[in-house]
Amino acid sequence: MKRKLAAVAVLSATALLTGVIQVSTAAQASPAPAGQTGEARAAQAARQHAAVLALAGDQSGPLAGALALGGQERLVAKDAVVDQDGTRHLRFERTYAGLPVLGGDLVVHQKADGSVKAVNKAVTAQLSLPSLTPRIPADQAAAQATGAVQATVGATLDADESPLTAVHQTGKAELVVWASDGNPRLAYRTTVEGVRADGTPSSQVLVTDAASGKVLSTHEKVQTAAGTGTGVFVGQVPLTTAQDGASYSLKDDSRGGQSTSDMNNGTTGSGSPFANTSNSFGDGTAGNRESAAVDAQFGAATTWDFYKSAFGRNGIRNDGVGAASRVHYGSNYVNAFWSDDCFCMTYGDGSGDTHPLTEIDVAGHEMSHGVTAATANLNYSGESGGLNEATSDIMGTMVEWYANLPSNPPNYQIGELVNLRGDGSPLRYMDQPSKDGQSADSWSADVGNLDVHFSSGVANHFFYLLSEGSGAKSINGFDYNSPTSDGSTLSGIGRDKAAQIWYRALTVYFTSTTDYAGARAGTLSAASDLYGADSAEYNAVAAAWTAVNVN
Repeated sequence: MKRKLAAVAVLSATALLTGVIQVSTAAQASPAPAGQTGEARAAQAARQHAAVLALAGDQSGPLAGALALGGQERLVAKDAVVDQDGTRHLRFERTYAGLPVLGGDLVVHQKADGSVKAVNKAVTAQLSLPSLTPRIPADQAAAQATGAVQATVGATLDADESPLTAVHQTGKAELVVWASDGNPRLAYRTTVEGVRADGTPSSQVLVTDAASGKVLSTHEKVQTAAGTGTGVFVGQVPLTTAQDGASYSLKDDSRGGQSTSDMNNGTTGSGSPFANTSNSFGDGTAGNRESAAVDAQFGAATTWDFYKSAFGRNGIRNDGVGAASRVHYGSNYVNAFWSDDCFCMTYGDGSGDTHPLTEIDVAGHEMSHGVTAATANLNYSGESGGLNEATSDIMGTMVEWYANLPSNPPNYQIGELVNLRGDGSPLRYMDQPSKDGQSADSWSADVGNLDVHFSSGVANHFFYLLSEGSGAKSINGFDYNSPTSDGSTLSGIGRDKAAQIWYRALTVYFTSTTDYAGARAGTLSAASDLYGADSAEYNAVAAAWTAVNVN
């Protein structure tokens, strides 16, 4: 799920290290006026982001030794975060001899005067390739990648995935530099698409060694949250619609034009817009096709509003563009997924086409994958993959708390209403992840070998402990009992502060290869930025990580 930037400019590192990137007074961040709305903060942040990124992308010059970049390396501006004191956090991808470097991303932290405070690199290894000529031609690499995926047809790779039933190659193999494992080498990146037995589209990105053809990495771009529903979830809610003459449609121009369409049980295309003449959609039953659309449209709007209110973020990519939602996907499709390629959220109707998968924390979870893709772009495997999934669980939970629906009281359970197991139990538990029988409560050396939906338990548990503390308690009518791996007793700092810390770490300090040790370091840096290195919040972050054995 790689974020693409139009007309991205390439620059050298000297611009960063010598203070050449000087932001004009208009672009400098200033303290938000008292009482400033989330929308105003988002607009201000968007202006600052655009100004800083444009200036960063326009600079060039000789290479900077302080970043230890070689003569064939260049940086590609991706994102910028500007603090109120003018400090800038500039996120870059890297190229080598014009080739994308996978694992080459880094974040430069620059003071307001232009001096560099620190640099976070996804991989610290030096890039030095003996040759840029692959031993295997591109067509052979593409065929080998396709063959590797075809070998999995009929197999279930992850606990929440159904088996692949069809596979075909998409596009050509692209020559890249693979550096994510700390051993840089020439490689190919190939996308192989297919369909799973339950109707979920599959889009797998494989990286293969350009000398041997060995598969170095593979990840599924279509990220899902499996389950079955029990009806329409949000109840009666307000909607922002668009009017065209006497017709009203589920299109929200106040939130980037995000819209909801009816896939009519198909699996291709964008579907048909929902429109009527009454400006009232759905009746709360699954038999009315508009009811699932109301859930989806409200879920997208609430996710947008949460990110804007909490963080000043202007949409999933922070570019003011709204995502599309698609309902009634496939037939008897018991799943929901986010795809960065179509920038859309898709929901099936569940078993018998009578249980739409439109619960609000599912919507918040899946669309938060888009936020991760636009920022740290955490690799979807190993410990980074667990952090990717945990980020979506954390933010999906925060969206549910933000919505505060009487029909779906907020809690620290994931997908509790979709009833995947048929016994009313949630998909995952944040207070004690192991209650699902598979997730990890705390870190161990082999946690990265778990499926990412289960290795995410370490970060989910951390977030709960940081928010609410340890031990038995009742919160909003739900009972919890959260243990610690070291037997410590913790007090929480509240979910809002915990979310601020996690979001800042994600957008400012995490890189594609961040593991749990890196997550501890990143959240501590975030807590120090927000509350001070001697603050109770900083100490609480350290204690919560220790309580899940991340030291």
